[in-house]
Amino acid sequence: MQYGGRGRRPRRTAFLPFLSVSFFRTAPPTEFMKVPLRRSGAASHAGPASTRRTGLVAPTQARGVVAPATDAANLPAPADYSAFLHTQLPQQGLLVAPHRLNGERVWLKKAGPRHGMARYRLLGLLAGLFRLDVLRPVPNPGGEAAVAIEARRLRQLADAGLRVPQVLAEQADGILISDLGGAGAQMLQERLEQAAAAGPAPLLAAWREGLDAIADVHAHGAYLSQAFARNMVRCADGVVGFIDFEDDPGETLSLVECQVRDWLSYLHSTAALVHAAAPHAAGDHWQQVLGGADDEVRERIAQSAQRMRWLRRLPRSRRWGRDTQRVRAVARLLTRWYAPAAMPLQTTRL
Repeated sequence: MQYGGRGRRPRRTAFLPFLSVSFFRTAPPTEFMKVPLRRSGAASHAGPASTRRTGLVAPTQARGVVAPATDAANLPAPADYSAFLHTQLPQQGLLVAPHRLNGERVWLKKAGPRHGMARYRLLGLLAGLFRLDVLRPVPNPGGEAAVAIEARRLRQLADAGLRVPQVLAEQADGILISDLGGAGAQMLQERLEQAAAAGPAPLLAAWREGLDAIADVHAHGAYLSQAFARNMVRCADGVVGFIDFEDDPGETLSLVECQVRDWLSYLHSTAALVHAAAPHAAGDHWQQVLGGADDEVRERIAQSAQRMRWLRRLPRSRRWGRDTQRVRAVARLLTRWYAPAAMPLQTTRL
């Protein structure tokens, strides 16, 4: 899935059915982009030079873009978020769009079409075939159900003291949420890409921020959803926040499995960068952070590493697609980090 709104469709692999959608991708493909705000008196479409980097990246429809921000100076007062949602939602053509409500940046997400379950069943069979239960697919139902799930999950994580967008208003077919990050915020994926260009040390420092953020979520007894770097926001105060909660792994998996899935999802989204730059040093960071995880979580990750070893043999050619290369990089890193002589975290229960 491309980051940065370049207008490309996600590249599919042609190697194996389960890789064509990736173990780690359970929602239908969407694209992500950053968008300019349109203020009163400003041009309708800001050019690249005027696009302001924001703290929230919004999923768009497969062939669309995020709608320009609405200048809502004459709409309901900031406290009347429900009235704004009720008024604006029918007028919004796309699934996600930013708006400015009396100087406050907000995001309106409306219900999309419901998603079929056939693909999830197939992926579930494949995960069972390869004995990777922690990677059983988590269905994203779409429609109004996805709206309700996201609102519930955002409130749960906020109540746990974690940095997520605030639910300002909710109705069956849409929610209004706050902007996450504000000025000075940066998507972690973008931060990693910039750090990689500066060298291994900056990359590892940025990568460690994501590891520590996930560890903090788990220390609160919680879990994420799609714990990819693109769904993490480094806010101006240095705290890493999280977005995108249209599915709930807890409805399908145990807490341990949800947390293992978080670690593997983050690794999946960053493995290519890390493997190319500093695989050994990254392993030290991985082991240090995972040292504070629940024993069963560490055991399940070590178990998954052994069962994914064969994936390191996947083709190297880029013609097999990015997902294949990412899964291959994950398998190579885990094989290195969990080799028999380098597995201090794995324990055996009799």
